[in-house]
Amino acid sequence: MSTTWLVVGLGNPGPDYAGHRHNVGQMAVSQLASDIGATFKSHKANALVAEGWVRPGGPKLVIAKPNTFMNLSGGPVANLLKFYGVEPANLIVLHDELDIDFDVIRLKSNGGHGGHNGLRDIIAAIGTNEFNRVRIGIGRPPGRQDAADFVLSNFNSSEREILPHVLAHATDAVETIAEEGILAAQQRFNSPA
Repeated sequence: MSTTWLVVGLGNPGPDYAGHRHNVGQMAVSQLASDIGATFKSHKANALVAEGWVRPGGPKLVIAKPNTFMNLSGGPVANLLKFYGVEPANLIVLHDELDIDFDVIRLKSNGGHGGHNGLRDIIAAIGTNEFNRVRIGIGRPPGRQDAADFVLSNFNSSEREILPHVLAHATDAVETIAEEGILAAQQRFNSPA
């Protein structure tokens, strides 16, 4: 029997937020679902869910985009873990990260929320911080721009050119975690290029 992983992309719902930096986690899981030929459908856990396999006979991925706003992501995640019988150790959350340069991803297992309200709500809802994260760098805001305004803005034109490569890198990281484990994935993706 193959292992099942819950892969959650954080963001805000609706077309007004779709292109925002804060939604890069949902952009990445949309790409992942497309890569494995999975289609999103509404789920009673208040999320869109797509199911598929990394490869035939390989790990099963339950890919989810909560229908809630970012800071209320915990409820859908907790409900999906319960519904699919997945332990938090097999949870992978993809999210934006201000403290990492754009075009860089970093993998992390366990740890705090680092001020990220989506992670804060997930930790509170599932009662543990022991899960995997794919941190997708969006960089710091330029000049004196407020961080909240920055994350709720669209990528600029030069970033949009590079973004498909960033999303592909993030989806490769998820597949590596599912197939080889977090430590092997960290050695591959957290090393300097």
